[in-house]
Amino acid sequence: MSSQDKQFESLVKSFYKPLYRYAYWLAKDPAIAEDILQETFARAWKNLHQLKDLNSAKSWLYTILSRENARRFERKQLPMSDFTEDWQFEQIAAQKDDIQTLNLRRAIFSLPEILREPLSLQVIAGFSTEEIAEVLSLNSNTVSTRLFRARVALKKLFESDSRGKING
Repeated sequence: MSSQDKQFESLVKSFYKPLYRYAYWLAKDPAIAEDILQETFARAWKNLHQLKDLNSAKSWLYTILSRENARRFERKQLPMSDFTEDWQFEQIAAQKDDIQTLNLRRAIFSLPEILREPLSLQVIAGFSTEEIAEVLSLNSNTVSTRLFRARVALKKLFESDSRGKING
């Protein structure tokens, strides 16, 4: 096994699960998440020579994954079936989730992608603002603003939800 093979195998072992989790959050579908992940690793293998510093492998792989996710929208999409959002949500909810976790997931998924993506990178992948900026090719101030707006939107969703329960 060559050193490149070993390096790639190490990357896959180290980052497969967290990358899949992030792809799953983006795609809301396990099969699509797996496809995105396979494309990500295929592209990473092809461009492994570009990875100069192993310390930047995490952000490099997340950047590839984000771009692969964007590419799937560039491709021709087949017509969608009329599945409800609740049905889609039920497909991604983990059986062990409690009600609070389910409500949080539902709230995050209701955010526009422009807010959901940086929030997911922060919450799921544990990225700093600077790392998110690098992955999404944005200015770190833009990322901070989007994270702030995402939190405000979530807070409003939960406040209106709790008011509805109290008054309803």
